[in-house]
Amino acid sequence: MLGTVLHEGFGVPLPANVIGLILFTLSLFLKIVKVSWVEEASQFLIRHMLLLFAPIVAGTMVFFSLIGKQALTIVISLFMSTFGVLLFTGWTVKLMSGRKMKEGERRYDRSRA
Repeated sequence: MLGTVLHEGFGVPLPANVIGLILFTLSLFLKIVKVSWVEEASQFLIRHMLLLFAPIVAGTMVFFSLIGKQALTIVISLFMSTFGVLLFTGWTVKLMSGRKMKEGERRYDRSRA
């Protein structure tokens, strides 16, 4: 509900449910909400997750002919976006680990001098 208030009242440019999930995650990390309070409900939702996705799958069937016509485009875009995310993540990790290693080498060099 707070996510809806922030979205509508302050014009936060994120969907209200995303704001709510972010606030919920923060409250778990900050120990405002205890895991034991939500564990039973979350286990129930995880066990019945397939039922929660049934409407999405049924809605997709309405557009099945359009998906069939655009299948090659969809598959290519999925592979390219996946490959792009992997490359970007790899470069980011390489950049970040390189900085840490250089900082460590500098500290080592200073201690020798």
